[in-house]
Amino acid sequence: MKILLIDVYNYNKGGAETVCFNTGKMLEAHGHKVIYFTLKWAENKPSPYSKYFPESKETRRGPLKQIKNMVNYFYHFEAAKKIEQLILDEKPEIAHIHLIWGQITPSIFPVLKKYNIPILFTVHDYRIVCPAYTFRNGKGQICEECQGKYFYKCFTNTCCKGSKLMSAVMAAEQYFRNIFFNPAQFIDGFIYVSNFAKNIQEKYMPAVKNKSNIILYNFSTSIVQKGENIPKDKYFLFFGRLSYEKGVKTLLSAFKEIPECKLKVVGTGPKEEELKQYVEETYMQNVDFLGYKQGKELTDLVSNAYFVIVPSEWYENNPMTIIEAYSVGTPVIGAQIGGIPEIVIDGKTGFQFTSADTKNLRNIILKANKLNNEEYATMSSNTIKFANENLSPQSYWEKLIEFYTQFIKSEQ
Repeated sequence: MKILLIDVYNYNKGGAETVCFNTGKMLEAHGHKVIYFTLKWAENKPSPYSKYFPESKETRRGPLKQIKNMVNYFYHFEAAKKIEQLILDEKPEIAHIHLIWGQITPSIFPVLKKYNIPILFTVHDYRIVCPAYTFRNGKGQICEECQGKYFYKCFTNTCCKGSKLMSAVMAAEQYFRNIFFNPAQFIDGFIYVSNFAKNIQEKYMPAVKNKSNIILYNFSTSIVQKGENIPKDKYFLFFGRLSYEKGVKTLLSAFKEIPECKLKVVGTGPKEEELKQYVEETYMQNVDFLGYKQGKELTDLVSNAYFVIVPSEWYENNPMTIIEAYSVGTPVIGAQIGGIPEIVIDGKTGFQFTSADTKNLRNIILKANKLNNEEYATMSSNTIKFANENLSPQSYWEKLIEFYTQFIKSEQ
Protein backbone atom coordinates (compact mmCIF):
# COMPACT_ATOMS: atom_id res chain seq x y z
CA MET A 1 0.00 0.00 0.00
CA LYS A 2 1.16 3.55 -0.75
CA ILE A 3 0.21 6.02 1.98
CA LEU A 4 0.48 9.79 1.63
CA LEU A 5 1.14 11.36 5.06
CA ILE A 6 0.39 15.08 5.21
CA ASP A 7 1.54 17.53 7.88
CA VAL A 8 2.58 21.17 7.92
CA TYR A 9 6.12 20.43 9.17
CA ASN A 10 8.79 17.94 8.16
CA TYR A 11 10.45 18.13 11.56
CA ASN A 12 9.34 17.51 15.15
CA LYS A 13 7.52 20.77 15.82
CA GLY A 14 5.05 19.21 18.25
CA GLY A 15 2.93 16.24 19.20
CA ALA A 16 1.16 16.01 15.85
CA GLU A 17 4.47 15.65 14.02
CA THR A 18 5.70 13.05 16.51
CA VAL A 19 2.61 10.96 15.80
CA CYS A 20 2.89 11.53 12.05
CA PHE A 21 6.53 10.43 11.81
CA ASN A 22 6.08 7.52 14.21
CA THR A 23 3.14 6.34 12.10
CA GLY A 24 5.26 6.63 8.97
CA LYS A 25 8.05 4.54 10.47
CA MET A 26 5.53 1.94 11.61
CA LEU A 27 3.98 1.69 8.14
CA GLU A 28 7.39 1.32 6.52
CA ALA A 29 8.37 -1.37 9.02
CA HIS A 30 5.34 -3.35 7.85
CA GLY A 31 6.35 -3.09 4.21
CA HIS A 32 4.23 -0.17 3.06
CA LYS A 33 5.54 2.82 1.11
CA VAL A 34 5.14 6.17 2.85
CA ILE A 35 5.12 9.45 0.91
CA TYR A 36 5.35 12.72 2.82
CA PHE A 37 3.83 16.07 1.88
CA THR A 38 4.65 19.12 4.03
CA LEU A 39 5.62 22.75 3.57
CA LYS A 40 9.18 24.03 3.26
CA TRP A 41 10.83 25.17 6.51
CA ALA A 42 14.44 25.89 7.35
CA GLU A 43 14.28 23.24 10.08
CA ASN A 44 12.96 20.48 7.80
CA LYS A 45 14.63 17.09 7.78
CA PRO A 46 16.00 15.88 4.41
CA SER A 47 13.32 14.20 2.32
CA PRO A 48 13.20 12.54 -1.11
CA TYR A 49 9.93 14.41 -1.62
CA SER A 50 11.17 17.91 -0.75
CA LYS A 51 10.88 19.04 -4.40
CA TYR A 52 7.12 18.76 -3.99
CA PHE A 53 6.98 20.82 -0.80
CA PRO A 54 5.36 24.27 -1.30
CA GLU A 55 6.70 27.44 0.29
CA SER A 56 5.73 28.25 3.87
CA LYS A 57 5.09 31.70 5.29
CA GLU A 58 8.71 31.80 6.47
CA THR A 59 10.46 30.58 3.32
CA ARG A 60 8.40 32.63 0.89
CA ARG A 61 10.32 35.57 -0.61
CA GLY A 62 9.56 38.67 -2.64
CA PRO A 63 7.93 42.10 -2.19
CA LEU A 64 4.43 40.56 -2.08
CA LYS A 65 5.31 38.09 0.66
CA GLN A 66 2.85 39.42 3.25
CA ILE A 67 -0.02 39.55 0.76
CA LYS A 68 0.69 36.04 -0.44
CA ASN A 69 0.93 34.81 3.13
CA MET A 70 -2.51 36.22 3.86
CA VAL A 71 -4.04 34.67 0.73
CA ASN A 72 -2.37 31.34 1.42
CA TYR A 73 -3.80 31.27 4.92
CA PHE A 74 -7.15 30.60 3.22
CA TYR A 75 -6.10 28.80 0.03
CA HIS A 76 -2.59 27.66 -0.82
CA PHE A 77 -2.46 27.64 -4.62
CA GLU A 78 1.05 26.19 -4.78
CA ALA A 79 0.11 23.37 -2.39
CA ALA A 80 -2.72 22.30 -4.70
CA LYS A 81 -0.38 22.35 -7.68
CA LYS A 82 2.49 20.53 -5.99
CA ILE A 83 0.37 17.78 -4.44
CA GLU A 84 -1.18 17.06 -7.84
CA GLN A 85 2.27 16.52 -9.32
CA LEU A 86 3.18 14.31 -6.36
CA ILE A 87 0.04 12.23 -6.90
CA LEU A 88 0.77 11.83 -10.61
CA ASP A 89 4.34 10.72 -9.90
CA GLU A 90 3.78 8.48 -6.86
CA LYS A 91 0.13 7.37 -7.18
CA PRO A 92 -0.72 7.02 -3.47
CA GLU A 93 -3.73 4.91 -2.52
CA ILE A 94 -4.75 6.79 0.58
CA ALA A 95 -4.08 10.22 2.15
CA HIS A 96 -3.71 10.55 5.92
CA ILE A 97 -3.70 14.17 7.12
CA HIS A 98 -2.40 15.36 10.50
CA LEU A 99 -2.23 19.19 10.22
CA ILE A 100 -3.19 21.56 7.38
CA TRP A 101 -5.41 24.44 8.58
CA GLY A 102 -4.07 27.91 7.90
CA GLN A 103 -0.90 26.51 6.32
CA ILE A 104 -1.30 23.86 3.60
CA THR A 105 -5.03 24.66 3.71
CA PRO A 106 -7.90 22.54 2.32
CA SER A 107 -6.80 23.58 -1.19
CA ILE A 108 -5.55 19.99 -1.47
CA PHE A 109 -8.99 18.45 -0.86
CA PRO A 110 -10.37 18.82 -4.42
CA VAL A 111 -7.11 17.50 -5.87
CA LEU A 112 -7.24 14.37 -3.73
CA LYS A 113 -10.88 13.88 -4.67
CA LYS A 114 -10.07 14.35 -8.35
CA TYR A 115 -7.84 11.27 -8.20
CA ASN A 116 -10.24 9.28 -5.98
CA ILE A 117 -7.83 9.17 -3.05
CA PRO A 118 -9.62 8.57 0.28
CA ILE A 119 -8.94 11.34 2.81
CA LEU A 120 -8.41 10.38 6.45
CA PHE A 121 -7.83 12.99 9.13
CA THR A 122 -6.33 12.58 12.60
CA VAL A 123 -7.96 15.14 14.91
CA HIS A 124 -5.07 16.47 17.03
CA ASP A 125 -6.86 19.67 18.08
CA TYR A 126 -10.25 21.36 17.70
CA ARG A 127 -9.57 23.56 14.68
CA ILE A 128 -12.36 21.95 12.65
CA VAL A 129 -14.97 23.45 14.99
CA CYS A 130 -13.10 26.20 16.89
CA PRO A 131 -11.28 28.99 14.98
CA ALA A 132 -8.74 29.45 17.78
CA TYR A 133 -8.47 25.63 18.13
CA THR A 134 -8.23 25.62 21.96
CA PHE A 135 -11.81 26.45 23.04
CA ARG A 136 -10.41 29.34 25.08
CA ASN A 137 -11.27 33.01 24.74
CA GLY A 138 -9.01 36.03 25.06
CA LYS A 139 -9.36 35.98 28.86
CA GLY A 140 -8.03 32.46 29.03
CA GLN A 141 -11.43 31.02 29.92
CA ILE A 142 -12.94 27.85 28.47
CA CYS A 143 -15.31 29.04 25.74
CA GLU A 144 -17.72 27.26 23.39
CA GLU A 145 -19.65 30.35 22.27
CA CYS A 146 -19.04 29.80 18.54
CA GLN A 147 -21.09 26.58 18.75
CA GLY A 148 -19.64 25.45 15.45
CA LYS A 149 -21.22 28.31 13.48
CA TYR A 150 -21.00 31.74 15.21
CA PHE A 151 -17.34 32.18 14.39
CA TYR A 152 -17.45 35.97 14.62
CA LYS A 153 -17.34 35.47 18.38
CA CYS A 154 -13.67 34.52 17.94
CA PHE A 155 -13.20 38.19 16.98
CA THR A 156 -15.47 39.69 19.63
CA ASN A 157 -13.83 37.58 22.35
CA THR A 158 -10.31 38.17 20.95
CA CYS A 159 -9.60 34.46 21.15
CA CYS A 160 -6.33 34.40 19.21
CA LYS A 161 -3.26 35.52 21.18
CA GLY A 162 -4.91 38.74 22.36
CA SER A 163 -5.04 40.09 18.80
CA LYS A 164 -8.25 41.39 17.20
CA LEU A 165 -6.67 41.16 13.75
CA MET A 166 -5.54 37.56 14.12
CA SER A 167 -8.87 36.61 15.67
CA ALA A 168 -10.71 38.19 12.74
CA VAL A 169 -8.55 36.32 10.22
CA MET A 170 -9.09 32.99 11.97
CA ALA A 171 -12.84 33.55 12.13
CA ALA A 172 -12.93 34.52 8.44
CA GLU A 173 -10.91 31.44 7.49
CA GLN A 174 -13.39 29.24 9.35
CA TYR A 175 -16.34 30.74 7.49
CA PHE A 176 -14.50 30.43 4.15
CA ARG A 177 -13.53 26.82 4.80
CA ASN A 178 -16.99 25.71 5.88
CA ILE A 179 -18.59 27.27 2.81
CA PHE A 180 -16.15 26.00 0.16
CA PHE A 181 -14.26 23.07 1.74
CA ASN A 182 -16.49 21.73 4.46
CA PRO A 183 -14.61 18.93 6.26
CA ALA A 184 -17.80 16.89 6.57
CA GLN A 185 -18.03 16.79 2.76
CA PHE A 186 -14.40 16.19 1.84
CA ILE A 187 -12.99 14.01 4.64
CA ASP A 188 -13.86 10.33 4.37
CA GLY A 189 -12.77 9.14 7.80
CA PHE A 190 -11.75 10.61 11.13
CA ILE A 191 -9.17 9.27 13.56
CA TYR A 192 -9.87 10.70 17.01
CA VAL A 193 -7.20 10.50 19.69
CA SER A 194 -9.75 10.70 22.49
CA ASN A 195 -13.45 10.12 23.04
CA PHE A 196 -13.65 13.72 24.21
CA ALA A 197 -12.42 14.99 20.83
CA LYS A 198 -14.95 12.85 19.00
CA ASN A 199 -17.85 13.98 21.15
CA ILE A 200 -17.13 17.70 20.96
CA GLN A 201 -16.48 17.65 17.21
CA GLU A 202 -19.72 15.79 16.56
CA LYS A 203 -21.52 18.19 18.90
CA TYR A 204 -20.55 21.23 16.84
CA MET A 205 -20.40 19.60 13.39
CA PRO A 206 -23.16 16.98 13.50
CA ALA A 207 -22.66 16.07 9.84
CA VAL A 208 -19.44 14.19 10.69
CA LYS A 209 -21.41 11.66 12.73
CA ASN A 210 -22.13 9.89 9.45
CA LYS A 211 -18.43 9.54 8.64
CA SER A 212 -16.39 6.46 9.44
CA ASN A 213 -14.29 7.05 12.53
CA ILE A 214 -12.12 5.36 15.11
CA ILE A 215 -10.79 6.24 18.58
CA LEU A 216 -7.06 5.64 18.47
CA TYR A 217 -4.89 6.87 21.32
CA ASN A 218 -1.40 8.00 20.38
CA PHE A 219 1.25 5.37 20.92
CA SER A 220 4.69 5.05 22.43
CA THR A 221 7.55 3.72 20.34
CA SER A 222 9.02 1.89 23.34
CA ILE A 223 7.65 0.65 26.66
CA VAL A 224 10.20 -0.08 29.40
CA GLN A 225 9.51 -1.41 32.89
CA LYS A 226 10.58 0.99 35.63
CA GLY A 227 12.33 -0.18 38.78
CA GLU A 228 10.10 -1.00 41.72
CA ASN A 229 11.61 1.46 44.19
CA ILE A 230 10.78 5.14 44.51
CA PRO A 231 13.35 7.20 42.55
CA LYS A 232 16.23 8.33 44.74
CA ASP A 233 16.13 11.92 43.48
CA LYS A 234 12.44 12.40 44.20
CA TYR A 235 11.11 15.12 41.92
CA PHE A 236 7.92 15.95 40.09
CA LEU A 237 8.23 16.87 36.40
CA PHE A 238 6.43 19.12 33.96
CA PHE A 239 7.56 18.97 30.36
CA GLY A 240 5.96 20.76 27.45
CA ARG A 241 5.28 24.18 26.02
CA LEU A 242 5.33 27.03 28.53
CA SER A 243 2.17 28.72 27.29
CA TYR A 244 -0.94 30.09 28.98
CA GLU A 245 -3.18 27.07 28.36
CA LYS A 246 -0.79 24.54 29.90
CA GLY A 247 -1.56 25.60 33.48
CA VAL A 248 2.06 26.02 34.57
CA LYS A 249 1.24 29.12 36.65
CA THR A 250 -1.25 27.08 38.66
CA LEU A 251 1.40 24.37 39.04
CA LEU A 252 3.96 26.82 40.39
CA SER A 253 1.40 28.30 42.77
CA ALA A 254 0.76 24.82 44.18
CA PHE A 255 4.47 24.14 44.70
CA LYS A 256 4.96 27.53 46.35
CA GLU A 257 3.03 26.20 49.33
CA ILE A 258 4.85 22.85 49.56
CA PRO A 259 8.57 23.65 49.61
CA GLU A 260 9.37 20.07 50.66
CA CYS A 261 8.38 18.87 47.17
CA LYS A 262 10.71 19.45 44.22
CA LEU A 263 9.59 20.40 40.71
CA LYS A 264 11.57 20.32 37.47
CA VAL A 265 10.22 22.25 34.48
CA VAL A 266 11.33 21.25 31.00
CA GLY A 267 10.40 23.28 27.94
CA THR A 268 10.25 26.76 26.49
CA GLY A 269 7.47 29.03 25.34
CA PRO A 270 5.91 32.50 25.44
CA LYS A 271 5.31 32.44 29.21
CA GLU A 272 8.81 31.28 30.14
CA GLU A 273 10.16 34.60 31.41
CA GLU A 274 6.96 35.42 33.26
CA LEU A 275 7.03 32.05 35.03
CA LYS A 276 10.70 32.40 35.95
CA GLN A 277 10.03 35.87 37.31
CA TYR A 278 7.18 34.49 39.45
CA VAL A 279 9.51 31.88 40.96
CA GLU A 280 12.15 34.52 41.65
CA GLU A 281 9.75 37.05 43.16
CA THR A 282 8.18 34.46 45.48
CA TYR A 283 11.61 33.14 46.57
CA MET A 284 10.83 29.57 45.56
CA GLN A 285 13.81 27.26 46.04
CA ASN A 286 12.11 24.02 44.97
CA VAL A 287 11.70 24.72 41.23
CA ASP A 288 14.31 24.23 38.50
CA PHE A 289 13.82 25.41 34.90
CA LEU A 290 15.84 23.12 32.65
CA GLY A 291 14.99 24.57 29.24
CA TYR A 292 14.39 22.54 26.10
CA LYS A 293 15.37 18.86 26.23
CA GLN A 294 15.05 16.03 23.74
CA GLY A 295 16.21 12.50 23.01
CA LYS A 296 17.84 10.45 25.75
CA GLU A 297 18.24 13.45 28.02
CA LEU A 298 14.48 14.00 28.06
CA THR A 299 13.71 10.28 28.34
CA ASP A 300 15.99 10.00 31.37
CA LEU A 301 14.30 12.96 33.05
CA VAL A 302 10.87 11.39 32.50
CA SER A 303 12.01 7.92 33.55
CA ASN A 304 13.66 9.15 36.75
CA ALA A 305 10.77 11.43 37.74
CA TYR A 306 8.58 10.49 40.66
CA PHE A 307 5.45 11.78 38.93
CA VAL A 308 4.82 13.71 35.71
CA ILE A 309 2.25 16.49 36.14
CA VAL A 310 -0.09 17.61 33.33
CA PRO A 311 -1.89 20.70 34.73
CA SER A 312 -3.66 21.75 31.52
CA GLU A 313 -6.35 24.43 31.56
CA TRP A 314 -7.74 23.77 28.09
CA TYR A 315 -9.40 20.79 26.44
CA GLU A 316 -6.19 18.78 26.14
CA ASN A 317 -6.80 16.00 23.67
CA ASN A 318 -4.44 13.03 24.14
CA PRO A 319 -1.19 14.44 25.55
CA MET A 320 2.01 12.78 24.39
CA THR A 321 3.48 13.74 27.78
CA ILE A 322 1.24 11.17 29.47
CA ILE A 323 2.03 8.51 26.89
CA GLU A 324 5.76 9.11 27.19
CA ALA A 325 5.50 8.97 30.99
CA TYR A 326 3.58 5.69 30.97
CA SER A 327 6.03 4.15 28.51
CA VAL A 328 8.77 4.35 31.16
CA GLY A 329 6.54 3.51 34.12
CA THR A 330 6.15 7.01 35.55
CA PRO A 331 2.71 7.77 37.05
CA VAL A 332 0.90 10.99 36.14
CA ILE A 333 -1.03 13.67 37.99
CA GLY A 334 -3.46 15.05 35.42
CA ALA A 335 -6.12 17.75 35.28
CA GLN A 336 -9.74 16.65 34.92
CA ILE A 337 -10.24 18.30 31.55
CA GLY A 338 -10.50 17.27 27.91
CA GLY A 339 -9.26 13.77 27.15
CA ILE A 340 -6.88 13.55 30.13
CA PRO A 341 -9.27 11.65 32.47
CA GLU A 342 -9.58 8.92 29.82
CA ILE A 343 -5.98 7.86 30.28
CA VAL A 344 -5.12 8.96 33.82
CA ILE A 345 -6.95 6.36 35.87
CA ASP A 346 -7.37 7.92 39.30
CA GLY A 347 -5.66 5.90 42.00
CA LYS A 348 -4.27 3.35 39.54
CA THR A 349 -1.99 5.02 36.97
CA GLY A 350 -1.85 8.32 38.82
CA PHE A 351 -4.17 10.94 40.26
CA GLN A 352 -6.65 13.45 38.88
CA PHE A 353 -7.29 16.98 40.14
CA THR A 354 -9.67 19.80 39.31
CA SER A 355 -8.21 21.88 36.50
CA ALA A 356 -6.98 25.37 37.55
CA ASP A 357 -7.60 24.55 41.24
CA THR A 358 -4.32 25.32 43.04
CA LYS A 359 -5.47 24.00 46.41
CA ASN A 360 -6.73 20.70 45.01
CA LEU A 361 -3.53 20.23 43.01
CA ARG A 362 -1.41 20.92 46.08
CA ASN A 363 -3.33 18.33 48.08
CA ILE A 364 -2.95 15.73 45.33
CA ILE A 365 0.80 16.36 45.13
CA LEU A 366 1.06 15.83 48.89
CA LYS A 367 -1.01 12.65 48.57
CA ALA A 368 1.33 11.33 45.88
CA ASN A 369 4.35 12.34 47.93
CA LYS A 370 3.21 10.12 50.82
CA LEU A 371 2.99 6.88 48.83
CA ASN A 372 5.13 4.11 50.26
CA ASN A 373 7.40 1.95 48.10
CA GLU A 374 4.82 -0.79 47.60
CA GLU A 375 2.04 1.62 46.64
CA TYR A 376 4.31 3.47 44.23
CA ALA A 377 5.58 0.24 42.62
CA THR A 378 2.00 -0.91 42.05
CA MET A 379 1.06 2.39 40.42
CA SER A 380 4.17 2.32 38.24
CA SER A 381 3.34 -1.24 37.13
CA ASN A 382 -0.21 -0.14 36.32
CA THR A 383 1.11 2.50 33.92
CA ILE A 384 3.12 -0.12 32.05
CA LYS A 385 0.11 -2.41 31.86
CA PHE A 386 -2.08 0.43 30.56
CA ALA A 387 0.58 1.35 27.99
CA ASN A 388 0.90 -2.22 26.73
CA GLU A 389 -2.86 -2.60 26.39
CA ASN A 390 -3.71 0.81 24.92
CA LEU A 391 -0.60 2.70 23.79
CA SER A 392 1.66 0.08 22.22
CA PRO A 393 2.77 0.18 18.57
CA GLN A 394 1.22 -3.24 18.00
CA SER A 395 -2.25 -2.31 19.24
CA TYR A 396 -2.07 0.97 17.29
CA TRP A 397 -0.96 -0.80 14.13
CA GLU A 398 -3.72 -3.39 14.21
CA LYS A 399 -6.46 -0.76 14.55
CA LEU A 400 -4.94 1.66 12.05
CA ILE A 401 -4.40 -0.85 9.25
CA GLU A 402 -7.91 -2.22 9.71
CA PHE A 403 -9.25 1.33 9.35
CA TYR A 404 -7.09 1.98 6.26
CA THR A 405 -8.21 -1.25 4.61
CA GLN A 406 -11.84 -0.27 4.97
CA PHE A 407 -11.28 2.65 2.58
CA ILE A 408 -9.07 0.80 0.13
CA LYS A 409 -11.70 -1.91 -0.24
CA SER A 410 -14.43 0.66 -0.72
CA GLU A 411 -12.50 2.11 -3.63
CA GLN A 412 -12.04 -1.24 -5.41
